[in-house]
Amino acid sequence: MRKCLFKNINCNNFASIGIGGLIIFISIVLVAGIAASILIQTSTNIESQATSTGSKTKSEVSAGLSVYSVEGYAADGEDISKLAIMIRPLAGTEGINFLTTYLELSDTNKKVIFNYSTIFYSKPDGLSNIFNANVFPDVASQFGLIILEDFDDSVSQLNPVINKGDKVYLCINLTASFNDITENTDVWGRVVPEVGHVGVIDFRTPYSFIDNVMELQWNM
Repeated sequence: MRKCLFKNINCNNFASIGIGGLIIFISIVLVAGIAASILIQTSTNIESQATSTGSKTKSEVSAGLSVYSVEGYAADGEDISKLAIMIRPLAGTEGINFLTTYLELSDTNKKVIFNYSTIFYSKPDGLSNIFNANVFPDVASQFGLIILEDFDDSVSQLNPVINKGDKVYLCINLTASFNDITENTDVWGRVVPEVGHVGVIDFRTPYSFIDNVMELQWNM
């Protein structure tokens, strides 16, 4: 043992205290570093989740479609046999694919789910009556398309995608699906895209069918 400059003090004790303090200091630094790493990782995950949730929420709120109008056709002395539903995308919609979009329709007694049919009709140039077009499927659970506006040619038979500014008719054969719809009948339904707002269908048929073509629902 070396000689200490101070009386009654063991100089070896200084080394023990210094090593212990160093160990405590290193431990504190390590714990603080681990805690900081966990906090940074957690905040990064939360930020990533918040960004993802915000994007999905924005898409849900601003995207989707709306039902612009619903028109029906009834031959002289008969019930409504055809339905043409005009829809358009909402302003924030990037694209709606009819391969992943379905249509629900009910006359309060029966409900039918419709999917896109391969029967297709492009822009009806010169077509005087849309109900004469060969786009009303004989299959009860299918709808056809009439393209009214498609400036960027985004819609095709095998890739039926509409985007901002497009307008289309969804065409239903009510004879095949409901055996026609009679007077004074409540009809409701939805056009449901893969993402975004659904288009709402809700109308009551007239008490009597005076005209062959009738406006059943109109939304601005």
